[in-house]
Amino acid sequence: MEAFQASRWTKGNFLFPTVIEVSEKAVLRRKRSWFSRDEISISVQKIASVHVKTGLIWSDILIESSGGTDPLTSHGHRKADARRIKELIEEYQARPLNEEERGQK
Repeated sequence: MEAFQASRWTKGNFLFPTVIEVSEKAVLRRKRSWFSRDEISISVQKIASVHVKTGLIWSDILIESSGGTDPLTSHGHRKADARRIKELIEEYQARPLNEEERGQK
């Protein structure tokens, strides 16, 4: 699992930066505030598309699911981190499921 933290210099990330964690099974976005924590996860197999919008310095990430839920969004990531997030998701989606995950024994 790899974790990517948004820059504290971007809007909404100064005190509590957004963190995106990418694992073989799911993508998780964690956003904290003073009294709560918001976590959104999408299974890698349910991800329909990953959009990376790069600006002069920072990148925005939009991950859409095929399940019809709201997309997972995050802004203020370094360009290299945004590209790595997209690469990891595409790599994990391309891997064949092992027999246990397919329900076969």
